[in-house]
This record gives sequence, structure tokens and C-alpha cells, in this order.
Amino acid sequence: MDQKDLINQIGQIRSLMEKSSKFMSISGLSGVLIGSYALVGAFVGYTLIYGFDSVFGYRDNYVNSELVPTLIFIAAAVLVVSVGTGYYMAKQKAKKSSQSVWNPTSKALFKAMAVPLLTGGILSFILLYKENYGMIASSMLIFYGLALSAASSFTFKELRWLGVLDIILGLLALCLPGYGIYFWAVGFGVLHIIYGLIVHQRYEK
Repeated sequence: MDQKDLINQIGQIRSLMEKSSKFMSISGLSGVLIGSYALVGAFVGYTLIYGFDSVFGYRDNYVNSELVPTLIFIAAAVLVVSVGTGYYMAKQKAKKSSQSVWNPTSKALFKAMAVPLLTGGILSFILLYKENYGMIASSMLIFYGLALSAASSFTFKELRWLGVLDIILGLLALCLPGYGIYFWAVGFGVLHIIYGLIVHQRYEK
């Protein structure tokens, strides 16, 4: 065995070790669907708040408190459908590879996401209680981005970039709260779709 063959074998072993330590069952197409759900939810929420024929632009008035229960229901529905879609498609992808969707790596991934997601969720409910609606979109984006960045060590590297971009959008939304719903739609909708297409193209074809 010459040196070139030895280097190739070492590279293959390293690649196998990296794959075995990462959760690769996340479906790129599920990212596309989840982003689409977010865009639909953002559109419905926007029309409820501002009306179907309203002009897009900066908003000084964010939300009527009477609409809050309806908006929470829409957000919860998007979350439940998104989580369900992600889990189902990950399970199907793992099944094709004769793997379990719930393994030590996926457990580590969800543990990494848990603290920022729970913190962001609690903060959002506090902001709702305080009727500080203008900061909710920014806080959700920032903590979701932190969760994705933390989880990226256990799965596709592209997830880190999605997290970083969501954090940037969240900070911009914090500076420009009147555009919060637009930043929210881009972060949870458009970027998810782009991320899903990239993952599908690179790893699933």
C-alpha cells in the first residue's frame, strides 16, 4: 500500500466517523415545507392585523390586543404542523437508511437546542403579557437562531448559517420593530426554504 492509498483510506475513515457522529436524517424538503407554512402563517397574520389591501411599509402600531389569541393560535398551528412535518420526514429518511430517528446524536442535538428555545419561548410569553408586541418577532428570531447555531454541531453545517442569518434578522427587527412581521417572514419562511433546497441538492440527490 503506497502513501496515496493510505491517505485516501484515512480520509474515508474520517468521513465515516464524521457522518456517524452527526444526525443526517433531517430532510431538506421538510425545510422547504416548514418555510412555506411560516409564509402562509405570516400572510394570514398580516391580513388580520392590517387588512388584505393594506400597503406594505413601516408600522408604528403593531397589533390590536383583541387579535392576540387568534395570532397565538395561528403561530401554534404553524409550530405544530412544522414539528410534525419535520419529525415525519426525518423518520422516513432514517427508515430508508435503516437507522433510528431517536439516537444519541439526535438526543444531543435536541438538548443543544432546548435551552435557547425554552428561553426564547418564555421571553416571548413575558413580552405578550407585558403587551410589548414590537419585540416578539425579534426575540423569536434571535433565540431560534441561537438554537440552530448550537444544533449545527450535530447535523448539517448549513444549519449554522441559517442560525446566524436568523440572529442578524432578529437584531435588525429589534432596531426596526415596525418591520417585525417582514423580518419574521424572511427568517422563518424564505431562509428556511433556501436552506431546505440547499440541503436537498447537496445531500439528498
